[in-house]
Amino acid sequence: MSRTRPQLDYLPAEESFHDPLRADAHQPDKARCVVIPFGLEASVSYGSGTASGPSAILAASHQLELYDEELRREAYLDYGVAAIREPEIARPIEPALAQLSGLVEQVLEAGRFPIVLGGEHSLTAGAIRPFAASYKDLVVLQFDAHADLRDGYLGEKYSHAAAMRRVLDHSHVELVSVGIRAISKEEAEFADAHTNRVHIYWGKDQARWDIEAIAARLRGRPIYVSFDIDGLDGAVMPATGTPTPGGLSYLHALAILKRAAEVGTIVGADLVELAPIPNFHIYDYTAAALAYKIMNYALSGTGPR
Repeated sequence: MSRTRPQLDYLPAEESFHDPLRADAHQPDKARCVVIPFGLEASVSYGSGTASGPSAILAASHQLELYDEELRREAYLDYGVAAIREPEIARPIEPALAQLSGLVEQVLEAGRFPIVLGGEHSLTAGAIRPFAASYKDLVVLQFDAHADLRDGYLGEKYSHAAAMRRVLDHSHVELVSVGIRAISKEEAEFADAHTNRVHIYWGKDQARWDIEAIAARLRGRPIYVSFDIDGLDGAVMPATGTPTPGGLSYLHALAILKRAAEVGTIVGADLVELAPIPNFHIYDYTAAALAYKIMNYALSGTGPR
C-alpha cells in the first residue's frame, strides 16, 4: 500500500519568502525551491531564541532586492521560490527530526530543492536523511563556529552539539567544515581519528585558506550545505546562541559557497541558529540575504548571463 501524505501547505505570498509582489508569488506549486521553516528549539545550551529564527528570516526576506548584483539578474526568476507553513513541531527531538525528514523527502521526491530555516542545528540530523538515502557520495559543507562532533551532549544524543556526529552516522557521508574555532577534546580526538571523512578548516587559519583546496574535496559531488549562522564572526552576527569571535565575514562565506556551486552540485541546504534580537533587523536581514544567495548559487548559477 502506498503512503498518502498531505500536500505541502504553502504560505500565501505576503507570508512567504521574498517580495510578495514578485512574478511567481502566486504560483508556489511551480517553484523549484521550497523553503521549509522549522523552528526547532529543544537542546539549546546557552542563549535561546532559535524558535523565532524562521519567521524573522521570512519577514526580513521581504526587504531583499530581487536583483542579484553579482549575477546581474533577478535570479529567482530562473527557478521560482515558495515557502511552506511552519508545522507544529513534534516533541521531543527524535519525532521532530522524523517529521522534518518527511517534509524534506516530499520536496526531494518532487524534484525540487529544499532549504530548511531553523531552529537549532540539531535539525540537520533529520533534514539530511533523505539526501543520505539518495546520494552515495554525499558531502556536507558545514559553516560553523563549533565542530558539533560530540556523541551527544547533556544526555541528548541528538543535541545541537552533536549535529555533525549524527550526520556522520551515515557511513558514506563526508564532512567539510569551515570556520571552526570552538571544539572539545572529545571532538578533536574524533576528528583526528576520522581524517578520511572529516576535513576541518579552522577559523584561526582563514587568512591562509586556499579555497581551491576546499573545492577539491567537493568537486563533482552532490553537496548539502549546513550553515550555522554563528559561522560568521560574532561581531557580524551576534544574534545567535553562542556568538564566537574569529569567524568568517559575509563575503568570505559567499566566496566559498560560490566555488562550491561551481565545482559540485548543491542539492539542499539548511540555515540554522539565528536567534533574533528585537529591533536589530540587520541580523535577520543578513540571514535572509544569505539564504537567497545559497538559492541563487545552487539553482541559478554563479555568474552573469
